Amino acid sequence: MGSGFEEVVEICRDLIRIDSSNYGDGSGPGERAAAEYVATKLAEVGIESTLLEPEARRTNLVARVPGRAGPALLVHGHLDVVPADRELWAVDPFAGEVIDGFLWGRGSIDMKHMVAMILTATREMQRRSVQPQRELVLAFLADEENAFTLGSRWLVNNHRDLIADCTEAISEVGGFSVQIRPDQRIYLLESERKGVAWLRLTARGTAGHGSITNPRNSIGILSAAVARIAGHQWPLRLTDVSGQMTESLAKLGAPDVSGDPEALQDSVLAPVAGMLTSSLRHVANPTVLKAGRSLNVVPGSAEAYVDGRFVPGYQEEFLEELAFLAGPDVAMDVLDLTAADQADPGASLVASMQASLAAEDPGCKVVPYTSSASTDNASFADIGIQGYGFAPLKLPPGYSFSSMFHGTDERVPVEALIFGARVLYRLLTGEEPSFTPDRPPDT
Repeated sequence: MGSGFEEVVEICRDLIRIDSSNYGDGSGPGERAAAEYVATKLAEVGIESTLLEPEARRTNLVARVPGRAGPALLVHGHLDVVPADRELWAVDPFAGEVIDGFLWGRGSIDMKHMVAMILTATREMQRRSVQPQRELVLAFLADEENAFTLGSRWLVNNHRDLIADCTEAISEVGGFSVQIRPDQRIYLLESERKGVAWLRLTARGTAGHGSITNPRNSIGILSAAVARIAGHQWPLRLTDVSGQMTESLAKLGAPDVSGDPEALQDSVLAPVAGMLTSSLRHVANPTVLKAGRSLNVVPGSAEAYVDGRFVPGYQEEFLEELAFLAGPDVAMDVLDLTAADQADPGASLVASMQASLAAEDPGCKVVPYTSSASTDNASFADIGIQGYGFAPLKLPPGYSFSSMFHGTDERVPVEALIFGARVLYRLLTGEEPSFTPDRPPDT
């Protein structure tokens, strides 16, 4: 492998070929092979890594790169990916093929592209003997696609000393572009994340024979509650960040994201419409149903699971409304609760992100936004680390960015990968990516 920012494509391809699927039930290959690959790439340029495993093969990696000044910056990515159904894909999801200018594969967007960009930028600064502006703590984590339990949460609870001096963090789901006019590209910077409430609904009725009328059928009671929740129209809830986003987009002539989401499907914001509209209101999606074992037996109980995402500042409102929708005959238990978290969109780090993007893409505009999902940044927010989503990608018009997350035929533009590695290098070092100091040739 040669040096330079182009190696980001090969590194990302290699990572995709390492199956690190997280099934959420303890099965799967784990993250060890991917973590060992990362450790090797860092070792090649003189950076030592610490590998930490809360369980066998569930591996986290932490490394440090000395900086010139200032508090440490946490730069992190997760190594696990959601499972992929090979039969539904046009290509093998773990082959890492480049086709028509896109690198295909599970994790190419969520989020092995950012892992590859971090490695590429770090390797290049080491080759050039350029220190980053701030001390860097690099963290490559397990279990983000489940509940952070064996990854960022475990690191915070068991090895806080490794990250305690970090004041800010950068990771996924931000820094990507949207072409809103032929002459105007914006980059959405994640400065806030919705909270997560994973819920279990339980309806208890009267068990009995399937041939006898049963007004207390647990499945019927539960189904009515699930239908109410699935069909509920949640009202608009703006925060400081999302309010700033809607105002910025309006000033730039973009469509109104606070109105009818369906109206955006044929607009310039279609590639990110689902993400943006969902960030402005609560979301509650029933995802699992469990009831019955025999066709002729009415079960005495039935369960449903709901993935709830609430707007920052409105957690209690959200849970109270869900309990009302479930109704008095359905018990609601919170299985896991991740608080919403925010970071200052006016921080100096954000100004540096804007400058790094503008240097590579003159004339672009950066717009802070609220993510509809949570990330590992939520775990680090618990100990006072302000987290931003900044995995920079200059995307072609019409590229359906939001559908790539957990989707079939996930793929990333090759040129966007190289662009992202260059922007990240600028941000971390303050140097021009074209800067080439005197050094011996690569061997």
